[in-house]
Amino acid sequence: MTLLSRRHALLLALSPALPAQAQVHAQDPAPAAALSSVPWPGRLEVAVDATDVARRVFNVSQRLSVTPGLLTLRLPRWLPGYHWPEGDAARLAGLFVQTAAGQRLRWRRQPLDTLAFDVQVPEGVDELQLQFQFLGAHSPEAGRVTITPELLAVHWETLVLYPGGRASDAIVCEPRVKLPEGWAVAGALRDVTGGEPEPDAQGWRRYAPLTLEKLVDSPLFAGRHYKRFALDRPGAARPVALHVFAEEPEELAATREQVLAHAGLVQQADKLFGVRHFDHYDFLLMISRRYSTHGLEHHESSENSVGLGYFKDWDKHLSHRGLLPHEYVHSWCGKYRRPADLLTANFDLPMQDTLLWVYEGMTNYWGDVLTVRSGLATPAQARDRLAREAAVLEARRGRLWRDLQDTTNAPVVEVRPHLDWPSWQRSADYYPEGSLLWLDADTLIRERSGGHRSLEDFAHRFFAGPGGLPRPKPYDFDEVVATLQAVQPHGWAAWLRGHLDNHGPGAPLNGLLRGGWQLGWSDTPSDFELADDAEAGREITDHSFSLGLVLGKEGVIEEVLWDSPAFRAGLAPQLRVVAVNQLAYAPERLLSALKAREPLTLLLRDGERFRNVAIDYRDGPRYPRLERLTGVPDRLGQIYTPRR
Repeated sequence: MTLLSRRHALLLALSPALPAQAQVHAQDPAPAAALSSVPWPGRLEVAVDATDVARRVFNVSQRLSVTPGLLTLRLPRWLPGYHWPEGDAARLAGLFVQTAAGQRLRWRRQPLDTLAFDVQVPEGVDELQLQFQFLGAHSPEAGRVTITPELLAVHWETLVLYPGGRASDAIVCEPRVKLPEGWAVAGALRDVTGGEPEPDAQGWRRYAPLTLEKLVDSPLFAGRHYKRFALDRPGAARPVALHVFAEEPEELAATREQVLAHAGLVQQADKLFGVRHFDHYDFLLMISRRYSTHGLEHHESSENSVGLGYFKDWDKHLSHRGLLPHEYVHSWCGKYRRPADLLTANFDLPMQDTLLWVYEGMTNYWGDVLTVRSGLATPAQARDRLAREAAVLEARRGRLWRDLQDTTNAPVVEVRPHLDWPSWQRSADYYPEGSLLWLDADTLIRERSGGHRSLEDFAHRFFAGPGGLPRPKPYDFDEVVATLQAVQPHGWAAWLRGHLDNHGPGAPLNGLLRGGWQLGWSDTPSDFELADDAEAGREITDHSFSLGLVLGKEGVIEEVLWDSPAFRAGLAPQLRVVAVNQLAYAPERLLSALKAREPLTLLLRDGERFRNVAIDYRDGPRYPRLERLTGVPDRLGQIYTPRR
């Protein structure tokens, strides 16, 4: 997840398939002319010693069957779920390559493909041994923190050097892991019996052989403090469980109602999709103040990390309630049904993001719906969240020049960790605006069919299949259109292009209106906004929808909305508000001045310079709400109603 503005980041809080820091993209290699699908001869053994958590170091050993000649060893560059070249070789260190007889071989990194290492294999050599370290970040400033003294994650894409030029399902891996003594571990991997492996006498847990593609899609979570919650009926053929790891044992205490809400997510997803495209599914949840917050989908699991209080302070963490639903929906929308231009044969080949408004937008929509249907949030909380998303997009002047379709290029375009003007630049709006697109489609189908059909009928058709063994099934724009047409006849191709290529102004709110609600305003923030601000743990003064201004600690301006009253007065990010109407700045004084509905005078500090600016705004504080429309069926309420 790129380091966006707070307002933008809040919109993406449930879709953390974006890492905490953007990487400057290295030049991608040219696609392989002829990628081989012939199985790699022999197997690739990888052993990860993850016991050195004090220094955040994993020691990795590999054994790889080879043939004489030039061999290119690679780290993955294009990873499913990230939507851009995420591969990073900076944390790989201490690489040594030698033959089984102990002869050390020289390797050379390719200068234009820094994740590729060339090795000349001598005649008569049929096996190489590799050793290297993965150096985990010690602080968020250094990168995403995935190892602490109490918790860790094993991300195989950072721990496996594999032979290039082969399809990722043509390479078979044999993984094993060694953890600190007494630590629990969970993930989608199983041993050869189909169960959870127990450590051997040396402490190694051995997993069943599997393809490189599936290995990279199967991270492990481990920690000192752990609890498992079964979310399925006993004896389920394809069981679902929640595995919770925490740096403090009291964070594992979940109430019966909280567990039932997570089980309700599984039940409601079954009713929505009708089939499970996995053998088993494992929610991996990390609760920590030090482990980086994150969320990423996998076919048979999801990795989710949040701050302290997920269970303990349940009412104060509303935005995190949708994290697990979002990533669970991805098992169908993104992992099973995957855009054809994202379904590449291996991790070297560039992916394209043209259909992220389905991959992420539809996932965002169904994730929000299932959050309510499961009982993880109330309809009122869901409406407050939807009101905020609608208000942000309504105020987003960037829609005048950048359409929704172009935002699907954002993951590859944006190489910097921060946007100074997110309301003008736009970023990953395929999440929230994609959600509004699918709300529009859902309510349109309901209206045209007299309530007999809905987007759920699309879900039953589009995500149908035999179930069980996870295997991606690609789709394109035409199949999306054809499936919609089969559910409800309409000019769907033109309708979708109208959403995707439209330049505004204003947000696409027809689905909201057809759902029986409209965007309205209040002079006080909603409970959702108050809880979200408290959860952020930052001193925020948010006047996005009045002055167009968000201030942080000590009056430092974090965001100015493009073409807002604050923008027209000349305000910009990183200026500091020193005084309000000739009185020293305090959040309460700014709010009182807004409530007085009189022009404001702000004293600003820009480095060593000071200046006064006047903002002629007199409409008072404004916070988004949804207001019920009379004479229109409450289709939004129908959408949020649990299926029995």
